[in-house]
Amino acid sequence: MTTVRLPLFPLNSVLFPGLVLPLNIFEERYRAMMRDLLKTPEDEPRRFAVVAIRDGHEVAPTASGMPDQTAVPERGPAAGFGDDPAKAFHEVGCIADAATIRERPDGSFEVLATGTTRVRLVSVDTSGAFLTAELEELPEDPGEEAGALAEGVLRAFRQYQKRLAGARERSLTTGADLPDEPAVVSYLVAAAVMLDIPAKQRLLGTPDTAARLREELKLLRAETAIIRNLPSLPASDLTRGPTSLN
Repeated sequence: MTTVRLPLFPLNSVLFPGLVLPLNIFEERYRAMMRDLLKTPEDEPRRFAVVAIRDGHEVAPTASGMPDQTAVPERGPAAGFGDDPAKAFHEVGCIADAATIRERPDGSFEVLATGTTRVRLVSVDTSGAFLTAELEELPEDPGEEAGALAEGVLRAFRQYQKRLAGARERSLTTGADLPDEPAVVSYLVAAAVMLDIPAKQRLLGTPDTAARLREELKLLRAETAIIRNLPSLPASDLTRGPTSLN
């Protein structure tokens, strides 16, 4: 098994290959991570791994407060993730390549990264200023009938978009043509459909592109049927996943 060691950035969201990830970095452990990444030459990828949080807090408590006014704030790279951080994270994540890391006058950072490669979490190291992890890169196998499945998913996704726009009582804006490469389609749809973190995580962890597309086809049909039967559903109720603080 070939592994790579990278800084680890846990989030309350799932990152897919090819998707853009904007981050607002303000905690010291992640500031330290960005300062370390800035040491990498600009012509080389500035990579870190993103994993979705299974059990823990994206932002660690920094002051006492309700319900326990005497609680001691958590410190350190693993703050908010318990005694064994590896158990707090989902097993499959995604490498992110930071195209932009901009430090603000107050020491916080504005970061724009893009997901590149799926990885499996092997171990987590908490000994440094920020979390690092040993990761196994996962290949993206096409599987069987990925091309035909991608066409079906795109049709179902367009229908889903139309129904969702109607439920939100707004017009559907059409942008650039959707891609037709099966793996790209599978990741784009997985990121765009409003599902909770466990559902998105299952899509990220599927063994191949065809399996992911099959699952998306079922999900799109089910979600479209729900929206069709609830035409006045408020947009806020359609969003099931938590919002990332980063």
